Amino acid sequence: MKLSKRLQAIGEMVPKHSIVADIGTDHGYIPVYLIESGISKRVIGSDISKNSLDKIIEYVKEIGYEKEIESRLGNGLEVLKPYEVDTVIIAGMGGLLIRDILEDNKEVSNSITHFIFQPMIASKELRKYLHDNNFIILDEKIVKEENKYYEIIYAKKGKSYIEKDIYYEISKILIERKDPILQEFIENKMKMTENILADLEGKDTDKSKERYFELIGKLNDLKEVLINFES
Repeated sequence: MKLSKRLQAIGEMVPKHSIVADIGTDHGYIPVYLIESGISKRVIGSDISKNSLDKIIEYVKEIGYEKEIESRLGNGLEVLKPYEVDTVIIAGMGGLLIRDILEDNKEVSNSITHFIFQPMIASKELRKYLHDNNFIILDEKIVKEENKYYEIIYAKKGKSYIEKDIYYEISKILIERKDPILQEFIENKMKMTENILADLEGKDTDKSKERYFELIGKLNDLKEVLINFES
């Protein structure tokens, strides 16, 4: 089946012969892709919405994958038992929500080998949580689709070392790889930061001043990354 660029990039990160849970599966496209492509042996697709899940069940039935794809109603990792899957996908949610899903069910989280995350926002906070909680990021991708940028993170349990805080904001893996989209992604972040700084001009509260200097530091870090990336 034909996937969007974002979903295709997520699916391509899944290890071969894995047993996968797609948390918040929405339309069920990734589970179907993983079975059709021979990447996964079995997939559990879950969603918190019964209406969404009913559509997935019908879709899976239509294409004859009821044995390979199981649909479950529920929130986060609560739909899983420990060691039931080796790979989990959590995509299309905010980074803080992904963090909370991992934190709320550590018994299941600790039994999983491969983690694929696609935060819509707060990727910096998610990377920091992963680093602080014994995850190591092994690979990342960035995809541009309909003028939006999507960051995709592949992680496992392990220790890692972060030299600079800016690497929570901008993936060091993508910098070292000189990812072709990364330059415009950084430039876009710089533009958004400059816009926020412009809005803060003239505001005289302690909170505004603190935010202003925080963003100046971020902007300088982004400029440094961009200079090093281009050199």
